[in-house]
Amino acid sequence: MNIPILTTKLHIPPARSNVVQRSHLFKRLYEGQRGKLTLISASAGYGKTTLVSEWLADCRHRAAWLSLDEGDNDPVRFLLLLIVAIKKSVNVNDQGVWKALQSPQPLPIKYILTALVNEISSGSDPFILVLDDYHVIESQSVHDALSFLIDNQPLQMHLIIMTREEPQLPIARLRAKNQLTELRGNDLRFTRHEATLFLNQIMGFNLSSAEVFSLGARTEGWIVGLHLAAISMQGCSNTAQFISSFTGSHRFVLDYLMEEVLTQQSEKVQTFLLHTSILDRFCGSLCDAVLQNGMGGYEILEYLERSNLFIIPLDSERHWYRYHHLFADLLRQRFYHAYKDKANEIAVLHIRASHWFEENELEIEAFQHAVASQDVDRAATLIEGRGMPLHFRGAAQPVLNWLKRQDESTLNERPSLWVIYASALLMTGQLNGIEQKLSAAEAAMKHIDPHEVDHDLIGHIASIRATLGVTRNETDTIIAQSLLALDHLHPNNLPVRAATTWTLGVAYQLQGDRAAARRAYTEALSISKRMGHLIITLMATLGTGQIQELDNQLNLAVRTYKQVIELAGEPPLPAACDAYLGMARIFYEWNDLEAAEQHIQQSILLARQIENTDRLSDSELFAAKLKLARQDISASEALLTKARHEVQERSFTHLLGEVQHLELLISLHRGNFPEAVKLLKTSKWPVLQSRIDMIQGNARAALAILGPLYDQAKAKQWKNEQLKLLVLQALAFQVQGNMERALQRLNDALTLAENEGFVRLFVDEGKPMFDLLTEAAIRRIQPDYTGFLLSNIYNEQKLNDFAIHRPPIRFEPLIDALSERELEVLQLIAQGLSNQEIGDRLFLALSTVKGYNRNIFDKLQVKRRTEAIARARELGLI
Repeated sequence: MNIPILTTKLHIPPARSNVVQRSHLFKRLYEGQRGKLTLISASAGYGKTTLVSEWLADCRHRAAWLSLDEGDNDPVRFLLLLIVAIKKSVNVNDQGVWKALQSPQPLPIKYILTALVNEISSGSDPFILVLDDYHVIESQSVHDALSFLIDNQPLQMHLIIMTREEPQLPIARLRAKNQLTELRGNDLRFTRHEATLFLNQIMGFNLSSAEVFSLGARTEGWIVGLHLAAISMQGCSNTAQFISSFTGSHRFVLDYLMEEVLTQQSEKVQTFLLHTSILDRFCGSLCDAVLQNGMGGYEILEYLERSNLFIIPLDSERHWYRYHHLFADLLRQRFYHAYKDKANEIAVLHIRASHWFEENELEIEAFQHAVASQDVDRAATLIEGRGMPLHFRGAAQPVLNWLKRQDESTLNERPSLWVIYASALLMTGQLNGIEQKLSAAEAAMKHIDPHEVDHDLIGHIASIRATLGVTRNETDTIIAQSLLALDHLHPNNLPVRAATTWTLGVAYQLQGDRAAARRAYTEALSISKRMGHLIITLMATLGTGQIQELDNQLNLAVRTYKQVIELAGEPPLPAACDAYLGMARIFYEWNDLEAAEQHIQQSILLARQIENTDRLSDSELFAAKLKLARQDISASEALLTKARHEVQERSFTHLLGEVQHLELLISLHRGNFPEAVKLLKTSKWPVLQSRIDMIQGNARAALAILGPLYDQAKAKQWKNEQLKLLVLQALAFQVQGNMERALQRLNDALTLAENEGFVRLFVDEGKPMFDLLTEAAIRRIQPDYTGFLLSNIYNEQKLNDFAIHRPPIRFEPLIDALSERELEVLQLIAQGLSNQEIGDRLFLALSTVKGYNRNIFDKLQVKRRTEAIARARELGLI
């Protein structure tokens, strides 16, 4: 035996100082010593060897390291190397084993291993045996030998195996007995933090977190992939451009994957890899359908997974798989290069895949492969769908991308494609050009025999025009086109009939018939859910949430809006902007301004993606209101200026009332109320006029407006309007000096508001509401809720007297300071306790409490409890 040759295999790789220390994996390796075996199994380039060598340097355990190659499939050679490795690293009496190996008559392997186990058990210190590159072992005799050693493993030894393939060892049994620690490819991938350390500290780049994230996602944390990317980037002047274009076809990555992975496989496996690279995901039967050569897709997939060959399972059942991104790039690059003159053969593979996906009811992927095969007729047939067009099932953008690439002649031959084109544009918020597509469809239909005209297509066109009316809040158009659509649509065309039922619901909502709107949304939702019509399910759910919000069912509306956001997917469909706006309104009402801010920003982001609608203006107006609540007047004014311009430019007249209301509030905050009133035109906005009347002290005029409005809201069951009008009536009666009627209206409002947790409805009315609620608290009117609202108003940065303008009360400085007992009594008064309750609390007679009250009122120069509390707060006494 030539020992010098063997010793090169026994050398432990030195620890390197320029690697990322992976403490979480070190911890797993430390914990693994409690069992018999640590298995580290992953594809090439995942840092298995580096990890273990770094850990051994860190833990300073005795270790025997054996790097294997193909020649070690001879069991005697394997055992000899194993014993030499142990003997070099651990002080063990190996004479019996050594003599057994050198015996002229070969002894059974189990006899030799038994001797080794006995000698280690009798005299060895604890040590770790590392077998590197175990995937090269194919000999069953070696597998059996190592399995025997594991089953009889001495306590002094812990085994670490590093491999690219699943070893044929008793892994399941060890796992069941909790004797196994496993580190797989997912465990070994670099985290974002580790990738940042590697790229910026070790490799010397200065990449942003976004660039690191992008590169990490592209390489899927594959360590060698990151390293090769870093090598490729050296000297690159535009790293951002490089990262966005980094693929498996880059030279260093290509060379590594070719040398270490692809060319190591048999011709059969290479053919399978290249041909299935056209698939984004695959399973055994799909691979068989595409290849049609009897390869056995299930068996090869099992081999690929067992070999850790850059294949990633997509489900726990190991049914669906995909290739690692960079490996897939390499395979496709090699495949298309090899078949560059065989376009027909590539198209055949795609058509086979398309048919398999269609037969398995995966029409979106069937369409994508039909497009890749350049089969226009098949792609068009799949778009039109069987009962439901493909873009209704979540494929609007792929369908739209394909339609944009088609010649007009292709679309004219099938007018339905023009209609689907318009529908897909509508679904993605691209309103410009929709009418042009519908007109093109009608023009193409004129060349068809009148007896063969598709009336269902006429109905679909009308339905799209009804939806366009929704984007412009044109009630008459919505109703007329919806009825035309229902008159022409085939009874079995449930997808478009559901969409048309939804548009009617919107029209009813705009008319104020909320009960009819709710019924229409419920019907549309029932149909769309039953048939999987994603977009109408989303829109009908959204409409339902809006009705719930209008009916003051805030908690229920939040749950509904969350369903809409979930349905919108990731990245979300632009239509979800209304759900985020609704969430912002509700969280604002609950006085959770941080959550409201997050939701309104998302609403604005999505609303920008929708053309020619009021959604962005509506969201920005609410954002201005939110900024005002947070006392950021300048930001509020800037947002209002932008929104006002859009509202006026695009004639969104229904939003002008909110614009003018915000203008009034900002003017009051800035203290220039008279100028603000001169500029306001309130003839169309009676509620705004009532506010101005109250600010000017004209309570009678305000009540004259608010009374009929409240009666109308009650008759129509507009619950949100009823609640708002009750609050305004309470404030108007307060201005009038009719405290009893004010408190009566306030009590009615509190009764309606408490269960759903309304806060800003009261807080936004500022100091006048504070005074009214204080009086309500003193009179024990819903004390818990009034106390809660008072604390919210008082916790505002300042009490803004913007809802009712009146001259501030002037107080002279205190001549006599309050005594400690008087301060105690004052604190209890502020909490809303009655005189009797104060006496019980402080063990004082009722007459004594009343005496303290007189003293407090005299010293504070007030006559009533509410004035005493307000004065005490101004002086900082409470």
